[in-house]
Amino acid sequence: MTTPRGAQAERTGLAWRRTALSSAACTVLLLHSAAQRHWGGTLIPVLLAAGTSALLAAIGRHRERALRAAEPGPPSRLLPAIASLAVIATAASVLVFH
Repeated sequence: MTTPRGAQAERTGLAWRRTALSSAACTVLLLHSAAQRHWGGTLIPVLLAAGTSALLAAIGRHRERALRAAEPGPPSRLLPAIASLAVIATAASVLVFH
């Protein structure tokens, strides 16, 4: 049986993984659309989306490890802010270049 803290770490890690996976799926859709449009400027949102997916996966892994530590510290407010900015930049690039 897992401890409550272990279950929290697992739930948090799974949530971040789901978010990163859905971001990767959106990246694949953007890649397909960019290929149909003969690349050009439509490649910019694809690259930003791929970077955002990798960033979300890395932040999720970091957060899960932090929660599994013997004495987890307070959650970082900077990492979710960075992830939010990456998502906003990707969405804006889709609006501008797509």
